[in-house]
Amino acid sequence: MALETTKFDVLDHLGTPEDRAAYIEAVLEEGDSAYLIEAIGNVARAQGASAFAAETGLSRETVYKAFIRGGNPTVDTLFKALAALGLKLTVKAA
Repeated sequence: MALETTKFDVLDHLGTPEDRAAYIEAVLEEGDSAYLIEAIGNVARAQGASAFAAETGLSRETVYKAFIRGGNPTVDTLFKALAALGLKLTVKAA
């Protein structure tokens, strides 16, 4: 008997603001900036890229280009994205 699997899509698990915040928090703990950028893009798509772009004041194209693997958003763009997600960066001693 063959094992039936389904493709995992993180977007299926980002339905609430709490889910999105927990996802970003877990990614931040990894300490990988590329992963963080991609995760913000995932959350933007889960929210709806057009709505996310409108909330950030950025163009939809900027959101897509900045928050993909290999994207390189400015710090300003990063802060706008986090604010649109209802999140803020904090620092604590390691």
